[in-house]
Amino acid sequence: MPLDLPPGFAGLRFDNSYARLPERFFSRVNPTPVANPALIKVNHTLAEELGLNPQDLESEAGVHMLAGNLIPPGAEPLAQAYTGHQFGYLNRQLGDGRAILLGEVVDRQQGRRDIQLKGPGRTPYSRNGDGRAVLGPVMREYLVSEAMHYLGIKTTRALAAVTTGEWVYRETALPGAVLTRVAASHIRIGTFEYFRVRDDKEGLKILADHAMERHYPNIASAQNPYLELLRAVMDAQAKLVASWLHVGFIHGVMNTDNMSISGETIDYGPCAFLDVYDPATVFSSIDQGGRYAYGNQGSIALWNLARLAESLLPLLHDDMNEAVSEAEAVLSGFSALFNQYWLAGMSKKIGLASEREEDLQLITDFLQLMRDGRADFTLAFRLLADCVAAQDEASAEFRQLFDMEYEPLSAWLQRWRQRLALEGRDEATICQAMNQVNPLYIARNHQVERILAAALESGDYAPFEEMLQILRRPFEVQPGKAHYAARPPQMETPYRTFCGT
Repeated sequence: MPLDLPPGFAGLRFDNSYARLPERFFSRVNPTPVANPALIKVNHTLAEELGLNPQDLESEAGVHMLAGNLIPPGAEPLAQAYTGHQFGYLNRQLGDGRAILLGEVVDRQQGRRDIQLKGPGRTPYSRNGDGRAVLGPVMREYLVSEAMHYLGIKTTRALAAVTTGEWVYRETALPGAVLTRVAASHIRIGTFEYFRVRDDKEGLKILADHAMERHYPNIASAQNPYLELLRAVMDAQAKLVASWLHVGFIHGVMNTDNMSISGETIDYGPCAFLDVYDPATVFSSIDQGGRYAYGNQGSIALWNLARLAESLLPLLHDDMNEAVSEAEAVLSGFSALFNQYWLAGMSKKIGLASEREEDLQLITDFLQLMRDGRADFTLAFRLLADCVAAQDEASAEFRQLFDMEYEPLSAWLQRWRQRLALEGRDEATICQAMNQVNPLYIARNHQVERILAAALESGDYAPFEEMLQILRRPFEVQPGKAHYAARPPQMETPYRTFCGT
């Protein structure tokens, strides 16, 4: 292993705008070296998108860099400071307790991207933690974030994953790993809260100006750019969370420190996808009260945005009453905006390209049938396309998804076909359009667990590789892979996910 890396190693050319902010925004810290890193996976497609050489990343020197043993020239490792509301309660001092930002690169489309190591050791924000990540959660984030990307949902992405050759101690000893994560930025709602709770108006303004320059440069010249920043983040969050609902995704921990202002999905902890449709579904073992249930995610997005609005108040107007009034006026538009994005996506899922007043009722009635019949969320929408042809009441496979009498379902199908007839499109076109927005393959919970078990128990990464390839084409039928689309087996106890900390 070389003692250092040459300039421009793997094509890495850093331009670290966050590191140029005042020192109170972060703590400079290097990763803690690990004993014996080994490569799990380099994301070739993403590497090339970033202008990086994936073969260099897979080399011995590259693996040591991805593990935190070597710092590439131009990197300025730091842990970001932020606050956050966790399950509704303010925690004043959070920050990157087990993540270190190496720096920023500009990709082939001239977009600025963070490159961050997750699990590289302690930082000043680790509190009593070890700053390490374990193999299971690292692989889960890699799988699910890539699944979300290919579903067309804005997300942070996994550039690489390595094992550390060391044990990490939780309830038991578990193999350590480091994930290299790429994001538009790691600025969170909690980052704004950090300066607000410290009454640091100067820091708040510097952060807001930086965030606008990086993510929303078109609003900098607005009459009140900070109000427009709130509006822009609200739009991004409404669109993002609606897209989660379209694919049955449950984030699991929508704390304000886990919500990126760029509108990307971030921090894949105890996340999961719906199997049986029920808006009250919770998978996370730490969400005892169901705060972040599938059906609550829209209202929680608004709650989080209210915390962002509170943080921005000192910048909105010198008169605090006027600032509150302006912020409330913006937030009052969230529900209509969110419902607009949600309805547009759900309409496409049932084959509608035009808008009619009765569409909302048609969609909500179908969801109620799915809930009553305990239908699989993903397959119900996917197989609905097989029912477009009026001569077929419903495909046998579609009917078998519903544990209920057929009559209510048949009545709904009749209403639906009547509505499709108003579209003025032929059946084949409608079917094709539905199959382009309704995935056949998602990161099924039971499949993810099987893949993690293979890696943890026997060091077998072949299932991980296979699922990654399948998730790259979620809307296409892939011969011989039907078991990846199948409903999970009946389980005696509810499926549970766990936080990686």
